Amino acid sequence: MSHWQQNTRNTLKGADKCNAFFYSEQFTEQNFPIKIPLEFANLIDKRNPNDPLLKQVLPQIKIEQQGFSVEPLEDEKNSPVAGLIHKYPNRVLLIASRVCAIHCQYCFRQNFNYSEHDAISNWQAIEDYIRTHPQINEVILSGGDPLSLSDEKLQVLISNIERIPHIKNLRFHTRSAVVTPSRITVELVKMLDKTRLSVVLVTHVNHANELSNKFAKAIQQLTRVTLLNQSVLLKDVNDSVSVLSTLSSDLFALGILPYYLHLLDKVSGAEHFLVDDATATKLHRELGKKLSGYLVPRLVRDENLAAKTWL
Repeated sequence: MSHWQQNTRNTLKGADKCNAFFYSEQFTEQNFPIKIPLEFANLIDKRNPNDPLLKQVLPQIKIEQQGFSVEPLEDEKNSPVAGLIHKYPNRVLLIASRVCAIHCQYCFRQNFNYSEHDAISNWQAIEDYIRTHPQINEVILSGGDPLSLSDEKLQVLISNIERIPHIKNLRFHTRSAVVTPSRITVELVKMLDKTRLSVVLVTHVNHANELSNKFAKAIQQLTRVTLLNQSVLLKDVNDSVSVLSTLSSDLFALGILPYYLHLLDKVSGAEHFLVDDATATKLHRELGKKLSGYLVPRLVRDENLAAKTWL
């Protein structure tokens, strides 16, 4: 077993273990199971019950609120083939893995039917679909988290994608890179260096406190990869100009360009994270006054069927 796989097994699961680790009584069992890798948990200030990293993994009692649902994006309506989601003409998203290193309590896919949507086991049907749609030039690996796969499985998946001649770009969307930075292995770096595809890796970082020294060292190995970041705007986590501007500046110092700032996907159980549209728009406008344009992520909302909308 590799070092990063051992680290993913060193994970806090369940309210009792988390309360013991954080010297707390805040954790309770709710709908979405608790899962926090120790590499991330060790960044949390145990003395601060309002730590912004803690809040992302701390379950709250669901508040009944209009507009929230178990599957807010209804991904399966855009899935012509199991394991593949096609919302944009030129690109498809593959459910590369059903596993995440961490359970963020705002995750919009926490109720997704992963058992039927697995890109590896459904690969032949996926390949046939992509080959019959030559307008598709990009494949996005998501999940779960694609970096929860072993290097060997990732290599098989990438090799399969490379065989489709009209695919030019390969994009990873990953939370694992920052919460378990040991996942960026020498083997992974070599794999991404040698592929014929242009590789984009989109990290998911919401707060500058997540940017550990281990992550900084690991991510800078990816010298031939375009590095972008997407964040989710979360109440009492990063809903301030100072927090977001620090995040953008610190990301850029690591060679990562701020890309998206997502409004919350309204999944049941995440009601307490909601920042309303007016507040979000004002915040984004103020961010634009403080930062150079290339450091200001786009403020976006995912829609059920109509892809992303810009605010």
